[in-house]
Amino acid sequence: MKIDPATFWIVLPVLGLGTYLIRFSFLGMLGSRPLPGPLRRALRYTAVGILPGLVAPAVLWPPATGGAPDAARLAAACVTLAVGVATRSVIGAILAGGITLYTLLWLL
Repeated sequence: MKIDPATFWIVLPVLGLGTYLIRFSFLGMLGSRPLPGPLRRALRYTAVGILPGLVAPAVLWPPATGGAPDAARLAAACVTLAVGVATRSVIGAILAGGITLYTLLWLL
């Protein structure tokens, strides 16, 4: 799909301005004031909420297999989750998942 250059150069600054205003509304307006307690508690879970949304499509519909679920990737995701929960170590979970993925891809 090809986009028209005029459309691209109209949409690009509008999206940039929109992104800036969204961030400014949160960071610029609050500035030096402390965040309310409930908002601060909710922001702690932002990364935990975003990470599954980034990882799940790559595990369930990987581009490497044409979108078909793959046993190696599903097993690696399960191992990563299990090691992360058991050890509470992000690095350990990443290493365990990576080793599992590449070992299973090599074996299968």
